[in-house]
Amino acid sequence: MVQKKESSEKLAALFGLKIGNISAQLEETGREFFCADNKLMDDDEIADLSGEFVNLISGLLNSKDPLKRTSPQFHALEIFFSGLTQRMLMRGGNVEDVVRYAQQLQYSLISALEGDSGITFTQSRSVLLYFAQLFDELIMAVFRIYLNERENMLKAQEAELRETSTPITEIWDGVLTLPIIGTLDSSRTMLVMEALLSRIAKDHARAVVMDLTGVKNIDSQVSHHLIQMVRAVQLMGSDAIITGIHPEIARALVSLNIDLSGVTTRASLSDGLKEAFSRMGIQVSHKAS
Repeated sequence: MVQKKESSEKLAALFGLKIGNISAQLEETGREFFCADNKLMDDDEIADLSGEFVNLISGLLNSKDPLKRTSPQFHALEIFFSGLTQRMLMRGGNVEDVVRYAQQLQYSLISALEGDSGITFTQSRSVLLYFAQLFDELIMAVFRIYLNERENMLKAQEAELRETSTPITEIWDGVLTLPIIGTLDSSRTMLVMEALLSRIAKDHARAVVMDLTGVKNIDSQVSHHLIQMVRAVQLMGSDAIITGIHPEIARALVSLNIDLSGVTTRASLSDGLKEAFSRMGIQVSHKAS
């Protein structure tokens, strides 16, 4: 530990002496990764990025314990790479570029520091090990922020999918339509039901027309989910009307002995809307030309 500490102190002193050369190499590295082909940064940004990194490394090497992964100086470097990763992802870059950039920073630092006769071979090995461990941790920070961003993106996409998969529309005051497309499983049924009941309460809906034109297949479980939705709508004080049942679905419902007593069905969405309007005392007629 004493030898590592001495090596870190000598490394910090050497770093201070060669900081100009180091900064120049790091700027060149930044331009190679973020300016050459993808144009994710301009020269001024690269200069600021390299300068910030040099200051952070200098602060770490001159800290009380440069090897401590929980120190504020090391945490500042993690934040630096986390911010860089987020910036690159927002600009259309990828995490591989950031990882390769971090690796090249390591090589550039070592290249700029090597060849000094004040560091013995044994100490050089400890220096190489120190930088290897340091950058391994920093690259892990890059992947952590990438995975977090990826998870947030997937959650956002899932929320958007849920929104588009439950296109509840108020056709008339008090009349909602819900076209059901695809397959109803337990998870989706709960989401659709929650969204539908919330809209019923919000809009004070008196009738809900659920159109099954987009449902191609049905089994006992899907039928059960459908009936659950109908009963929930009725418990909210609204009329539930099912439309668009295909002959194949009708035969399946009969063969499955699904109890549809008390459930109003109509052939098409337009017929279902007419039924809803009729129950509300609304008459719809063609305007004379």
